[in-house]
Amino acid sequence: MVSDRSLEVLRVIVQDYVASREPVGSKSIVDRHSFGVSAATIRNDMAILEEEELIAAPHTSSGRIPTDKGYRVFVDHLADLRPLSAAQRQAIETFLGQSADLDEVLSRSVRLLSQLTHQVALVQYPSLSRARVRHIELVPLSDTRLLSVLITDAGRVEQRVIELPRPLEEPVLVDLRARLNAAVIGLSMTEAAAALVATDLAGASGPAPQQEAVDLIRDTLRDQIGANRQDRLVMAGAANLVRTEEDFTGSIYPVLEAIEEQVVLLRLFGEMATDQHGVSVSIGRENAPFGLAETSVLTSGYSSQGGDLARLGVLGPTRMDYSNNMAAVRAVARYLSRLLE
Repeated sequence: MVSDRSLEVLRVIVQDYVASREPVGSKSIVDRHSFGVSAATIRNDMAILEEEELIAAPHTSSGRIPTDKGYRVFVDHLADLRPLSAAQRQAIETFLGQSADLDEVLSRSVRLLSQLTHQVALVQYPSLSRARVRHIELVPLSDTRLLSVLITDAGRVEQRVIELPRPLEEPVLVDLRARLNAAVIGLSMTEAAAALVATDLAGASGPAPQQEAVDLIRDTLRDQIGANRQDRLVMAGAANLVRTEEDFTGSIYPVLEAIEEQVVLLRLFGEMATDQHGVSVSIGRENAPFGLAETSVLTSGYSSQGGDLARLGVLGPTRMDYSNNMAAVRAVARYLSRLLE
């Protein structure tokens, strides 16, 4: 049975090891922390923690370091989410507030999160399979060029330029725009793709020679919807893995290869459960099925008016500042949600 004091000893071992990367001994705990007990008592507590497989000795006669199980206990019961400083919060608001569209705000989000945590930062594009169509716009660029704009409730704007086989008369374009919006507004991506196929646009085409242009517009919109139903990730800070290469027992290249396989990470994101802080944490051996057994992954969901959409987070070695990183992930996710709403 692990006592409260033993758990506090585990807390300081995690914190000191994360800060120094040096195994932590009983003497340094007594010298640096106010437990009010002797080094012998701390050694007894450490022996209990070692029996519970929460800490381990990397070398004979060395201090102790946390195990994956120890990090898990720390995250579940001992980690305090330190609030970000006023300067950090202001930096998030200023940096992300300058974004012009969803692509830019997600790109800025991962760059900022990587800077705040010194880890690899990842953000998942909104899952457009759950998003709904907000509006379709058809903008004439010239007599035979048209801009097709698809807008979702997730804030995503997808544009395509269509080269028409012949000019489309203005009344036909206005009628076509109205028919398309009436058919798909409020539908999910899957429903919208099916509705475009089923919608009768014959009346919108006007003279028969313009039917070809109408069919081309319909096909382009179907391509836009289909292309955006796939989840994908934006990543920043891969160089941070190189800086922490000592935390990996072997080469970091398998880790780099794993994070490049977006399908693997998206599957991991989907299996992570959110804790009481609104953050999901997967540590060490828990990531072994994904080829990431020496890493920890921290994520939080962000949303818009349409509800939960996707996740953002960080990936790094198991020796990381969980408290700070969890707070940073949660803060950026919350601001991103407010921005999208």
